Amino acid sequence: MLLEQLDTFIQRYQELAELLSDPEVINDNKRFRELAKEEADLRPKVETFKRYKEVVQGISDTEEIIKETSDDEMLELAKMELEDLKSEEEELEQKIRILMLPTDPNDDKNIIMEIRGAAGGDEAQLFAADLFDMYSKYAETQGWSVEVVSASANDIGGYKEIILQINGDRVYSKLKYESGAHRVQRVPKTESQGRVHTSTATVGVMPELEEFDFEIDEKDIRTDIYRSSGAGGQHVNKTSSAVRMTHIPTGIQVAMQDQRSQQQNREKALTILRSRVFEYYQSQEQSEYDEKRKNLVGTGDRSERIRTYNYPQNRVTDHRIGLTLQKLDRIMSGDLEEIINALILADQAQKLEALNETHI
Repeated sequence: MLLEQLDTFIQRYQELAELLSDPEVINDNKRFRELAKEEADLRPKVETFKRYKEVVQGISDTEEIIKETSDDEMLELAKMELEDLKSEEEELEQKIRILMLPTDPNDDKNIIMEIRGAAGGDEAQLFAADLFDMYSKYAETQGWSVEVVSASANDIGGYKEIILQINGDRVYSKLKYESGAHRVQRVPKTESQGRVHTSTATVGVMPELEEFDFEIDEKDIRTDIYRSSGAGGQHVNKTSSAVRMTHIPTGIQVAMQDQRSQQQNREKALTILRSRVFEYYQSQEQSEYDEKRKNLVGTGDRSERIRTYNYPQNRVTDHRIGLTLQKLDRIMSGDLEEIINALILADQAQKLEALNETHI
């Protein structure tokens, strides 16, 4: 029963309030942050459940009044009150079910986003640049900050690969559904015949993890130092500041040379390596889960085609949920909220199917 589970949440919430005022906990930064996050996650459940219990008690009290009163005016008022309370009870039950859905512990984290031109040569790399612009503009509407960590550009303004850090409030919760293959249908800027081509770019979204979130054993990392190459003048060409880190158990490799010093390149490389290794292990677990039950909005696999951007018809289609919008121009200008909200709701609806079988 959900009520029993919610009672345990209230008990835990009260324990957390005491722990967070304990000087020993306050002086332990890591533990304090973990407990503060747990308390913040529990707060909406506890507040909603307390109101639910008040409403249930109100229904019981009002039904008692209806049974006992002989005053017509009071009876009418009590019936109206009962109707309002029962309506609120239904709303709160649904809200509790949504609050009880499994949550992703990484939803409140910043992200590392990797965008790569895939099939389609120069046009695919130009589309990768368009996706970078789209996500940057969307981030601006959300009040988030975007930092380019590393970029490999071609000669016509496209990107073979661009890696970003996007920081802000609950970034991963909104952008985690963007991982996958994005397909574009349009007349390429490089095409003189005016024919519509199909190209793809891939997007990878990973939570940015701190060391205490996911720790990699130092013995499992091989670090190579070498000279930076490319534009950058004397500093870049004469200083061995570029860093390549390899996670030996998985073979995952990160090379970083875009920062100003070897130390900064080390820090950025380790941040990205941590996120990539976490994603690798998480995707293995997800694959095992998906063998049992298909996830509607996808696994985050970069090879999975998730969306088509059709320029001639000003149309965007998200294939996972069958959503088609005739406003590609606005979406490419950063107006992603309708798509993202639809994906969140579809994910919630799928999880609610199982939970709705459980009575409160």
